[in-house]
Amino acid sequence: MAVARVVHTADRTLTGRQLASLLTPPPDGRFGYRELARAVREALLDGRVALRLRLPAERELAAVLAVSRTTVTGAYDLLRESGYAHSRRGAGTWTALPEGQAPTALGAFHDHTGATIDLALASPEAPAEELSAALASAAAELPRYAGTQGYHPYGLPALRAAVAARYTARGLPTLPEQILVTTGAQQALSLVLTLLGRSGDRVLAENPSYTNALDAMRGRMLRITPVPVTETGWDTGLVDAALRQTAPRLAYLIPDFHNPTGRLMPQEQRRDLARSARATGTWLVVDETLTDIALDVPAPRPFAATAAGGDSEQIVTVGSLSKSCWGGLRVGWVRASSRVVTELARVRITADLSGSVLDQLVAVALMDRLDEILPKRLAELRLRRDALTSALARHVPEWRWTVPPGGMCLWIDLGRPAASALAARGLRHGVRVEGGARFGVDPGTHEHRLRLPFTLPEDVYEPAAERLAAALDGAPGRFTDPALPDWVA
Repeated sequence: MAVARVVHTADRTLTGRQLASLLTPPPDGRFGYRELARAVREALLDGRVALRLRLPAERELAAVLAVSRTTVTGAYDLLRESGYAHSRRGAGTWTALPEGQAPTALGAFHDHTGATIDLALASPEAPAEELSAALASAAAELPRYAGTQGYHPYGLPALRAAVAARYTARGLPTLPEQILVTTGAQQALSLVLTLLGRSGDRVLAENPSYTNALDAMRGRMLRITPVPVTETGWDTGLVDAALRQTAPRLAYLIPDFHNPTGRLMPQEQRRDLARSARATGTWLVVDETLTDIALDVPAPRPFAATAAGGDSEQIVTVGSLSKSCWGGLRVGWVRASSRVVTELARVRITADLSGSVLDQLVAVALMDRLDEILPKRLAELRLRRDALTSALARHVPEWRWTVPPGGMCLWIDLGRPAASALAARGLRHGVRVEGGARFGVDPGTHEHRLRLPFTLPEDVYEPAAERLAAALDGAPGRFTDPALPDWVA
């Protein structure tokens, strides 16, 4: 199956080959007109095909898919009838959304009424007492910076020093010059991809993986080579073979409490992968945003600390305070060589010049209190994990999962490919969940999986499980029109 990518509206016109590479074929591999309409609709709804793009001419697409022109004509007719396309005489057929339906974007997931239980966002609330103290500390420090221009493209020196000191304490000697402070880990990853990747470059990524990271890769037209992460974790042999056979420019890994599976990569596998990446000249981009969320095991050392000698030279680490403290703070960082950090700062300036001084001062104060914050956060998450697993065992006993040693999610095995149907029906029952396909490198995969975070208060999970059980009734298989929000954390 072709690797999915996002086609931007700037492209304006899709070729037949472009569209074919973005479609999920039916099980028998041959499109009828209904299956073709379904595939185009799904590609549009999950963001692989943008709005207001001109679709290929009927004859061209028919030749690429090896179907009759009548099949393509029938599919386009269905898309127009259902509101997913419109035509202008002499101009062709363009993608659209039905009247009254919002694109799958930020506005689609907001629920200010509180009526819907949102189990798609894996991010807990802020530690209220510590956040208040940090705000007070930041307010006292702010006058020192108010007389300056306020721009710090590399980040506040105090915060760079605090992040570097934490890496050093965890076993990876780090200088402040090796830290770039960013607006969250997502910006950190985006900057790294922009600096180190070019359109058409190969990037190795775990399958499944963090959906926003995959979208960032697709948005930069990187070609994703998937390697599986299963219930037993990583197969080092498969990863090594993928590195040697494809020699990707980059490899994106989440070794610490992997999102979404929760797996923890053993130390010996880390050394092996660092060695293999070094041999192929591949940059390792290691996402450690969940490192501190060690629920049943000691917090792991930094990935780069396990690499031998020169194997760490092409390792770039991404982190943030979003999981350990609060996502609303939007403070993250990159740890790399001082040369790479300088180049990343130049890229960063073109995007937002600098982060908020106030937010960074709050982050400095929270970093000072992190050893107080984490024990309470971890104890809270263990209780919430227990509440979720107990509620699921009562209401959906046929589901299966492995309790992760850390992280914030369960990776549920539904036992049948019903995730998209369940997600669609769940919204109607007042619960939002994210199907496993959203985390797959290839569209349509992981349909038997569901990611359920345990970051909400304990009393939420009993009614949530009840609603999921109600939604599960009558959801036998793949839903044909999953118009779901696609924003997750």
